[in-house]
Amino acid sequence: MLIYKDTTLNFVNTIRENKLTDLIVDSFKNYLGRNPGHSEMVSWQNSLPRVRDLIELASLNDNMIAIEYEVPYNQSRVDCLLFGKGKNEEENVVLIELKQWTNVTALPDEGNFVETYTGRPNNTVPHPAQQVKGYNNYLRNFIHEFSTDNPLLLFSCSYCHNYTKVEDEGLFDPIYHKIINEYPLYTKNDVQTLSEKLKELLNNGDGFEIFNRFMRSKIQPSIKLLENVSKIVKNDVVFSLLNEQLVAKNLIWSKVRKSYNKSEKSVIIVHGGPGTGKSVIAINVLAEAAQRNKKVFYGCKSKPFTEGLKKLVGGQGKMLFSNLYRFLPSRMKENELDLLLIDEAHRIAKTSNFQYTRPEDRTDMPQVDQLIRCAKTSVFFIDDKQNVRSQEIGSSDLIRESAKKLNSNIFEVELVTQYRCMGSNDYLLWLESVLGYSDDRRILRKNDIFNFKIFDSPHKLYTALTKKENEKPNSSRIVAGFCWPWSKHLSEDGSLVKDVRIGDFEMPWETHDNVKPPPGYVKWFQWAYLPEGFKQVGCIYTAQGFEFDYVGVIIGEDLIYDKDSNCLSADISATKDPMLSRSSENFEFHVKNIYRTLLSRGMKGCYVYFVDKETEKFFKDRMEMG
Repeated sequence: MLIYKDTTLNFVNTIRENKLTDLIVDSFKNYLGRNPGHSEMVSWQNSLPRVRDLIELASLNDNMIAIEYEVPYNQSRVDCLLFGKGKNEEENVVLIELKQWTNVTALPDEGNFVETYTGRPNNTVPHPAQQVKGYNNYLRNFIHEFSTDNPLLLFSCSYCHNYTKVEDEGLFDPIYHKIINEYPLYTKNDVQTLSEKLKELLNNGDGFEIFNRFMRSKIQPSIKLLENVSKIVKNDVVFSLLNEQLVAKNLIWSKVRKSYNKSEKSVIIVHGGPGTGKSVIAINVLAEAAQRNKKVFYGCKSKPFTEGLKKLVGGQGKMLFSNLYRFLPSRMKENELDLLLIDEAHRIAKTSNFQYTRPEDRTDMPQVDQLIRCAKTSVFFIDDKQNVRSQEIGSSDLIRESAKKLNSNIFEVELVTQYRCMGSNDYLLWLESVLGYSDDRRILRKNDIFNFKIFDSPHKLYTALTKKENEKPNSSRIVAGFCWPWSKHLSEDGSLVKDVRIGDFEMPWETHDNVKPPPGYVKWFQWAYLPEGFKQVGCIYTAQGFEFDYVGVIIGEDLIYDKDSNCLSADISATKDPMLSRSSENFEFHVKNIYRTLLSRGMKGCYVYFVDKETEKFFKDRMEMG
């Protein structure tokens, strides 16, 4: 959790003796199990002597310093923390984010973001004050000693020690004035000013005791944070529950209470198809747990969906929502959480390891075991028919097996009533029938409740969907099977490559993660909840979990009609999905799950274009015409 700690006097002397970097490297290797990168080494070598200068100027002789403090439940590290008493004997913690930047371009259209060199040129990154704000809020909301009756006080700032301050330019552009007023930014022009501030906050020493108080503090969501989430959810119509959803929430909460009272471990599986309100229930349970001051987290594998929920909740409350790529149950004690809510549980992977998982966090323990292990009560919201990737193995059977292995009581809730597709259960049952989930031969009857329509050209589908999008407050999106390449670069003219091409119809995919969106477009994980997303085609991985008033679905040649069996089949040669194309095992199962999910994203209507005309005819033969 901490790479380096020492008294400020020892810190200064160690730098004088040119030993500090070696000490930090050794500690880094012991703690993280790997050598630091070149950029990390350069950062310590260049920045820490500047911290030494500040300490000497401020005469901080009885203080503690911490370098590379890792934020709880997160993989982010704070550059520098200083501990000591201020001029009025208040107990202070000072957070300093260190930057070596020299040249920065303001980005007026990007919020509190800038463009600078960070290993690569012209990289878009948070403004230092914005980064500090995130660290500041996270520590205040999870380190218990910041919210007691006699709290530690936290002052947070950034120090760009190579940067020359120019008023109203670069880092000091007027668009950043507000956040800099809240979270001060110091430059090489401000050495004296910053040292005086440190002297004011820390010069009465006693840093060792304050450091120990900080390090020994309970790690849990603050009451203020929990109240914030609870209030937002309670007052927002988006999160309102109806009928069966209320019953399900109450049943879940009764099991949660029993688990608390009896000190028993419980696993709850909530089953539900598209539009049954699984996520809404999850957020309401989160809010109720917050009201009761329980230690609770919400986790979901989908970054777009998690970011969308954060946007809905807003404010500080978004800290309780974690992407499972970043959530690290391996760092938690057994039963450390009172309640863990896992949404989109069908996306659970074999382990929590992924590309950027640090060596010390890697484990062979199955991800589902890790999740159940770290909480007294775990609730999994799942649709077994939304498993769309071979490496995502989440299923009800898997959760049951793990729960039994970990001696957990198992409870299950079934959600039947669905609120998407205008509540048209007939449509969803027909969809499952035509895709081959059941042997029932169903015919889709025409009705005025839900508008399902097949178009003979993608142009006509786009025109019809554009009309709906312009009828505010409708939300509309176009999605497609992964049957076209996804460019990792912009066109020569700086525009998005129009990868989805059918005859003379062409549109770009949502923006690749490696591509900075041109003006008027959004990042891939914002595609579903920002209106600019309409101009791009979404795939299953960005659309899953979301709903729109109208959805347009382009069904590629990965789903085809097999005349020999008179049913739908799948053609692996048509997919451009790098994950699915590497394995033919269960390919048809995943493709059908993909289209079932895409075809059930609409609340008022679903418009479809088929690349394969035989597949189109198969669907039409199952529809009431006229």
